[in-house]
Amino acid sequence: MPRLFCLLLALLAGSAKAAEKIRYCDYPVYPPISWSDGKQVRGVAPGVVKELFGQLGYDVEIVELDNWNRCVRDAAEGWVDVVLMYSTAEREQSMVFSTVPVLREEVAVFINRQHPVKIERLEDLANYRGGLLFGESYGVVFDRFVAEHQNIERVSDSSQNFGKLIRGRIDFIVSERRTGQMRVETLPGAQDIVALPDSFGVDYLRVAVSRRSALAGRMPEIDAQLKRMVDSGEVDRLLHESQVTYRDMIKQPVDTK
Repeated sequence: MPRLFCLLLALLAGSAKAAEKIRYCDYPVYPPISWSDGKQVRGVAPGVVKELFGQLGYDVEIVELDNWNRCVRDAAEGWVDVVLMYSTAEREQSMVFSTVPVLREEVAVFINRQHPVKIERLEDLANYRGGLLFGESYGVVFDRFVAEHQNIERVSDSSQNFGKLIRGRIDFIVSERRTGQMRVETLPGAQDIVALPDSFGVDYLRVAVSRRSALAGRMPEIDAQLKRMVDSGEVDRLLHESQVTYRDMIKQPVDTK
């Protein structure tokens, strides 16, 4: 009887095989897309990744890094499996992108009303000092413009960037409109920071899988599951929940214990 019982346990253990683990990289400074509460990474991006790959039978490990360039590099080298990002020709050499977008995002320019500027088109940005985060890309045309004019200061934290705009140390910030607006709503002293009404571009946040990852061979399944999530409203729900949670966190008093 004991031997039979042990054999039964072994068979059950074999049938209950643990889910394969994949690594998702995030630089969580873009609320409500991704942000950190000091203990864990939150937001619509990690929410989508965990739900998407959980449905495909994977356990997701979140790798939090201290700058965006490292996430892009680690995905290219295959040290992580998944990142959510914009597709560019350079990135497509080392990563496979979902044909189904996670979110539509607008590129907006934020200015300080106390320091008026005249910006109506991309070329006008050359007359002023701007701010970006390390590793940010807003399309081929914009990236080429930045490289040619060298008038952009890069930092590692968006709060630092908006702080410089509040103090008048830079004249504008280029940011995804949704993320920038949330920063303005929740950052002290940002009442004079506004987004220009016209968008300076539109891009789509997509699931990017390292070509060195075994996941690259499952892109049709990834796209199909992602489409189900988008069509069912699941992605919109995760976005709304992230916005509400972030605003609630900002309103809470800081725990000094």
